[in-house]
Amino acid sequence: MTSHRIDSIAASHAQERIQELQQLLTQASYAYYAQDQPIMEDAVYDQLYRELVALEQQYPEWVTPTSPTQRVGEQPAAGFRAVEHRIPLYSLDNAFTLQDLTDWEDRWRRLDDSAAAAHYVAELKIDGSALALTYERGILIRGVTRGDGVRGEEITPNVKTIRSIPLRLNLTHPPDWVEVRGEAFIALDVFAQINRDRAQAEEDPFANPRNAAAGTLRQLDARVVAQRQLDFFAYTLHLSNGTPDCPLPQSQWESLERLNQMGFRVNPHRCRCASLAEVKDYYQIWDQRRHDLPYMTDGVVIKLDSMARQDRLGFTQRFPRWAIAWKYAPEEAATVVQQVLFQVGRTGALTPVAELDPVQLAGTTVARASLHNRDRLQDLNLHLGDTVVVRKAGEIIPEVVRVLPDLRSPQAQKVEMPTHCPVCGQPVIQPLGEAVTRCVNSTCPAILKGTLMHWVSREALDIDGVGERIIDQWLTHGLVTSIADLYGLTLEDLLSLERMGKKSASNILQAIQASKDRPWSRVLYGLGIRHVGSVNAKILSQAFPSAHALKAARLDEIRGIHGIGDEIAQSVLTWFENPRNQGLVQQLEAQGLQLEAAPESSVQSLQPLAGKTLVLTGTLPTLKRSEAKAVIEAAGGKVTGSLSPKTDYLLVGADAGSKLDKAIALGVPQLTEADLRDLIAGTPSPPD
Repeated sequence: MTSHRIDSIAASHAQERIQELQQLLTQASYAYYAQDQPIMEDAVYDQLYRELVALEQQYPEWVTPTSPTQRVGEQPAAGFRAVEHRIPLYSLDNAFTLQDLTDWEDRWRRLDDSAAAAHYVAELKIDGSALALTYERGILIRGVTRGDGVRGEEITPNVKTIRSIPLRLNLTHPPDWVEVRGEAFIALDVFAQINRDRAQAEEDPFANPRNAAAGTLRQLDARVVAQRQLDFFAYTLHLSNGTPDCPLPQSQWESLERLNQMGFRVNPHRCRCASLAEVKDYYQIWDQRRHDLPYMTDGVVIKLDSMARQDRLGFTQRFPRWAIAWKYAPEEAATVVQQVLFQVGRTGALTPVAELDPVQLAGTTVARASLHNRDRLQDLNLHLGDTVVVRKAGEIIPEVVRVLPDLRSPQAQKVEMPTHCPVCGQPVIQPLGEAVTRCVNSTCPAILKGTLMHWVSREALDIDGVGERIIDQWLTHGLVTSIADLYGLTLEDLLSLERMGKKSASNILQAIQASKDRPWSRVLYGLGIRHVGSVNAKILSQAFPSAHALKAARLDEIRGIHGIGDEIAQSVLTWFENPRNQGLVQQLEAQGLQLEAAPESSVQSLQPLAGKTLVLTGTLPTLKRSEAKAVIEAAGGKVTGSLSPKTDYLLVGADAGSKLDKAIALGVPQLTEADLRDLIAGTPSPPD
């Protein structure tokens, strides 16, 4: 924060601003550390944090013990055993400019009596989640998160799933104990696949790889952690004593080499620097090259190389004096909006998308950015030809941050939502209370394409071999006008398509025929009724064992089902009242699809929780307790209020109470909400 900004705040208002910043930053820190749900971008947090630091330096009488500037981190999350770090796991102070780095050097030099020249080690700052690993006699016995720097959450089973963390050190004569600090992270390609899987499962995507890593490490089922393929770079080494094959390191550089010899991955992109000028060169090189890396890095960590110097300088109440993180500036770019297109999705929702002059952003060329909906367009007051600032949300999704109206031409045309569908030309509607603009023409080609893509998807009818390219050709050639038409396709129809061989065509026909055996719940989900996801489809199919039963149901009967609210009930009723949809159901029934539940003898096999008893504790991410109970019961399970050795699973949410401790003592397996959905979907097998 600049000095003139501080001076402009009168003393009478400074205390109010300090309190405001303390509250805002505390909320953001809690959401990030304890809930794994960031509510504020790092760059914004850093800016507000520095403003608070500057104000508290000017008005030290208003610094409180609970100020975010007086804390290392946040308290450990619920659901894990809290343990005290053998050596505090402090976070690093941040630098944002070369001047900040120079000021840091001046500070530590004033505290160090040695006149010897200083060497630094510069390492890439991995954007992940810090871990402390304890080895006794060479064997991994504990893995702990940072927590508040003094205490963290013990997550040893999860740590053991990370293949780049050795379970035994590569030492013949290991010290009595070894403490290793490092960063767990998720590679970018793995992160992209995780979000694709979550989208397929109708789960919210992770905001960024760091958030995904933190959330993964706090999973209560280590098998989920293993599936997400976390990686690890080690960067700090503490030893109880030296041994013949592991002497006490004298420098940070030597520590990194020793870690590598022990069996750890150490980031190869590190540099031993003789001055801050060399540190600056390293920083600038990686500011340009970081986008070529397969993982996220948000800056450079600079440490004094000499261990003796580190020991002399020690720590403040919050940071080591001998290290600092030089953060990269958040990357934004200005470009020009050439035109705005309006994409039409499966439900008829119109999404405005800006076509831009191509610009380099976070290592890729960006030529398009979503504008989301009508409300976002109005907020931006966007005109064609506007200069806009673009960034990548979580460095993944391009978004328009703001418009620069001072650069707007007086003749520029304001962008408005269309009154008619850009694909079929029919009038669009603006549903009351919604920001979305929607085409309601069921014959719209864009809606039909989205409907077909949904029908063939894995969680619906799972028709292997059919993707967007083939569906586009079906629509272009007029072979398919509804999902029922899929079941009338012939070999000749498919062979008429571009680049379609006889074997591929035969495989697609077989996959279409095989989809007729999918259960009624998946057919219901595949129909694409608004607000009816895969879980709700299972609940509805249990309550109404056929399409005819659901069509005949009254509104109060549908919304009376546990887990089915008014919005879902009304959507289902409206869908089945549409004559066109009634005709579709008749066509699917004539084609032999399963529009009623399996006979009673087969129900057991369709209920993955049949005969299982579950207990709930804590607050789940998306399901209310009543909804979770309905989901479990629809899958054949039973929910009780108390734990016993006969309890099969404990469903655990945030702020879990004493039931979690009791479950651990009794050996009762724990499930997260995501685990529950996986079990019901029939993916991983239940924990033993």
